[in-house]
Amino acid sequence: MDQLPGEVLLLILSFLEPPELTTLQLVSRAFYNIARDNSFWRARCLEQSSFLEALARRRQSFGLPFRGPPQPAGSAQTNGTGGGSQVIGTGAGVGTATSSGDGNNRERERLPYANTTTPSSVLSKSETRERERVRIMANWDPSFPSEKVSWYEEYIQRQAPIAVNWMQYAYDKDSESTTATSPADHVEARGVALYYPDGEAGETVLAVSPLDDGSVAMWDVAGTRGKRGAIVARSRPGILFIDGPGADNSRRSKRIDSGVTECVSVDSRQHRAFFAVQSHLTEVDLRRLSVVDCESFPWSITALSAASRTVPLTVGTSLGIHLHDYRSRKPPQQDNNETIDGFDRMGAKEFYQRSLRQIFDNEPLPPYAPLSQPGPLSILHLQQPGQEADLSDDIYVAGRFSNILHYDRRKFPSIRGSIHSGARLCGMTSLPYPFSMLDSERRRKVELSLEQVEVSKTAEGRTLVACGEYNTKGSLELYGLTPSAGAALASQDQSLKNRQTSSRSKLLSVVNHGSRLAFSDGSGYIKWFERDGFTEVRRCRIGHSERNQGPSIFASMPGSDDIARKLLPTRPAVDAMMGYDDHEDNDDHDESGNSGSRVNNNDLLFWTGDKLGLVTFSARPGFTAEGFEEKADGDAGGPDAEALAAQTEYSERMRRALERQADDVRFVRNLGLGSGIRPTSL
Repeated sequence: MDQLPGEVLLLILSFLEPPELTTLQLVSRAFYNIARDNSFWRARCLEQSSFLEALARRRQSFGLPFRGPPQPAGSAQTNGTGGGSQVIGTGAGVGTATSSGDGNNRERERLPYANTTTPSSVLSKSETRERERVRIMANWDPSFPSEKVSWYEEYIQRQAPIAVNWMQYAYDKDSESTTATSPADHVEARGVALYYPDGEAGETVLAVSPLDDGSVAMWDVAGTRGKRGAIVARSRPGILFIDGPGADNSRRSKRIDSGVTECVSVDSRQHRAFFAVQSHLTEVDLRRLSVVDCESFPWSITALSAASRTVPLTVGTSLGIHLHDYRSRKPPQQDNNETIDGFDRMGAKEFYQRSLRQIFDNEPLPPYAPLSQPGPLSILHLQQPGQEADLSDDIYVAGRFSNILHYDRRKFPSIRGSIHSGARLCGMTSLPYPFSMLDSERRRKVELSLEQVEVSKTAEGRTLVACGEYNTKGSLELYGLTPSAGAALASQDQSLKNRQTSSRSKLLSVVNHGSRLAFSDGSGYIKWFERDGFTEVRRCRIGHSERNQGPSIFASMPGSDDIARKLLPTRPAVDAMMGYDDHEDNDDHDESGNSGSRVNNNDLLFWTGDKLGLVTFSARPGFTAEGFEEKADGDAGGPDAEALAAQTEYSERMRRALERQADDVRFVRNLGLGSGIRPTSL
């Protein structure tokens, strides 16, 4: 086997199923590299994609024969089901895709050429089919020329089972309850951001969240500092509150606003985290979990941008946009009258008092951009074209107004332009690559040639992605920003507003996840779409975690699931988009942290509004909320376990009975009793 060329080995491996290929990678280094071939897995992604199924349905609806992406000869055959298409080949072999029941048609197609077949005609047909295969692949391929994608990992995230994991719950440290896991002692998480203490290239990933008691907690997302999903560090309660840990902070006006989604931002290089607490911005040193600064704003903070050491932090308040440059902080002036005995050095009260004294200084206040309509909900720092790591001077603001506002940091606070949306947007992300609605639609219909695909992907520009609500339905919007338009205006042919197939409920958050777009909606789903904003790849429902709740017959009802208010991919965008070579033929599966050892680690962290979860691509969850309380619950006796099992079974039976009754009521309502007819009273 070692003497065979790689192409021949790849042809043989094309007959194996993905689980068998995964096992084969453990045999030797040579099989490992061959079984990770990028072109092989890219073809597998296409063959099992909804893009190919939609193309087959579209052509069959117009009465056109669909041959699918032809492959070179000798491939394994994957037969379609139902009335769909049969895709023959896995990327290393040749075949066709024909509709079921077309055997007689194929026989009739061979007869006219029975006496005219020559070696040159066979070669010409083979070349034509190969060009068609490459053209279909190019129209589907969501990646760009300067983007490096691991298609093996893409296949896992597109086809592997999805598991929902729930992070460890935080409990009140000062509780007098006899049980450490009492539901009454659960402290809710009020936001989330990712922290990379070893740098974005390191393997350690921590989730940072402000808790409702004013403390800061960090969870181990990757499992490098303990058990995966467990709390690895937590500050003392009350450090985020202005009055300090010892004051009465029970009023909601002093706590973190639960309605603010973007209330935390982390600068991993400076090891700093910023928390929005009402109208105050509290800065915390994540290595010591202590407050190092506090800045006050005239209005309540409703959104924070991502923190970066290259640009100032953008703060959105209810009536204005502010720039907070924490990098150029001046050393505080020492006051001879102040002592350190009157306040807690670990809290924010000292810095709050200092900011109040600065109001009476002679220095002018920093400029801010006023808003005619209140309610910014998302602030985005746009990248340079084609460069994920470098940020430009463009700032985009979206919220409870119909336009997306565009500011230039060099000319702040003057507004540079706006993009009309018409929807109420609450989340934004971006791609450093161009977008055109016309080219995207033609690619979805496989109408572009290879040259046209190359021109559309190599054009200058960036893509702004936004999500929100339009007339009670979800709205997924893509805007192509070109240098000719000043990176501010998107023409009609450069924008897409999907308000039909994205979701029946409001979209809450959108992120880039590999070569796909991932977003969450108000129905409890997380959906993955292609970058065209129209083709759905897959979806999952996050469900709910009932660890801290008593048994309830309503716990598993359709409307009781949690919703993901915020999504975060666990791998940094720079690492995810630039960390792979087209051919992983080097020693990349050692312990050095290269791409081979990091495969399938780009999970999806989500925040429900009170707790954290993690979406992974595996057959079963890696951890559950119950696993972190095993020791506390380990002394439960046998009779208690039997009683709990009986109670759970009874609750499940009652839940099913109520569901059947509700189904009967809906059925009768559809028969006319719900159309104004009232039963006669006795």
